[in-house]
Amino acid sequence: MSVDLEIIGIVVLWTFLFGYILIASIDFGAGFFNAYGLFTNRQHILTKIIQRYLSPVWEVTNVFLVFFFVGVVGFFPSTAFYYGTTLLVPVSIAILLLAIRGSYYAFETYGSRSHKGYAFMYGLSGLLLPAALSIVLTISEGGFVFMQNGNPVLDYWALFSSPLTWSIVVLSVSAVLYISAVFLTWYANKANDKPATALLRRYALIWALPTIITAGGIIYELRFHNPEHYERLLGLGWMFLISGVLFVGTVWLVWRRKNYGVAFVLLFGQFAFAFYGYGISHYPYLLYPHLTLYDSFTNEAMAIALIIAFIAGLALLIPSLYLILRLFLFNKEYVSGKSKQEH
Repeated sequence: MSVDLEIIGIVVLWTFLFGYILIASIDFGAGFFNAYGLFTNRQHILTKIIQRYLSPVWEVTNVFLVFFFVGVVGFFPSTAFYYGTTLLVPVSIAILLLAIRGSYYAFETYGSRSHKGYAFMYGLSGLLLPAALSIVLTISEGGFVFMQNGNPVLDYWALFSSPLTWSIVVLSVSAVLYISAVFLTWYANKANDKPATALLRRYALIWALPTIITAGGIIYELRFHNPEHYERLLGLGWMFLISGVLFVGTVWLVWRRKNYGVAFVLLFGQFAFAFYGYGISHYPYLLYPHLTLYDSFTNEAMAIALIIAFIAGLALLIPSLYLILRLFLFNKEYVSGKSKQEH
């Protein structure tokens, strides 16, 4: 029974993390494109579309992340011991960046609009946040944490001199911009905003290539850094093959300027297969080679309570997102700028 609970627990957490990555990527990328538009005098093309997207969505973006972190400590208490001190610096940076983003929303909503300083900090944080958070995936591959007097210590030199670290960082940034550009292309097209659609389509095609190249680079680096994980990845090659096919389908539709909604659905599938394939291949380790699911799982009563709470939370979040999509993001009056609800 405990094994089943452990697997259910990690699947629930992985699903929340995937939801956060997808939604936050659109948010992060939108902020960067908005800032880039302001500094290249293209704000007349992009700013209105991006502001309409950000206005109703930003409040729910971090809910997935909060659920994930609470769940990790709840399901696997030992992660607090191993990751607590080692992630002190990157998590502190991430919290600071999240505070900057929250401040931007406040200034944009209640203060002077389109201030370049706010927009720049917001756009920059959208690139630095995924870079800071992705460090966790690198550390989990092992080779960077060693035990000293019974306590885990992070080797910063090994971490930041590793090609694997920078491959994951570059992938996190390029994937954010790629996901966001594809979604916003669809969104701009729904608003019948042809200049914004054309520009965002170009961004989507530009960032598609770095995304797929760096994804392949990570697999190559794992061959040397963590051969065991690399062998497991090869055993799940069919999942990554499907992901690659969906990637080609997304790029082809965007290139052909048609069915942007289908293109985003294919993108969703692409990242789902790759993300869950990576997660399955990482099983059962939470931190190579120190920590597995079985070493750190909470007691059965706590696990059942957490699973019920998280599934209930997911059951509330999904309808909430659906309502946001229906009432704001894909409401014809709202996306065209005619809605009275627009700030």
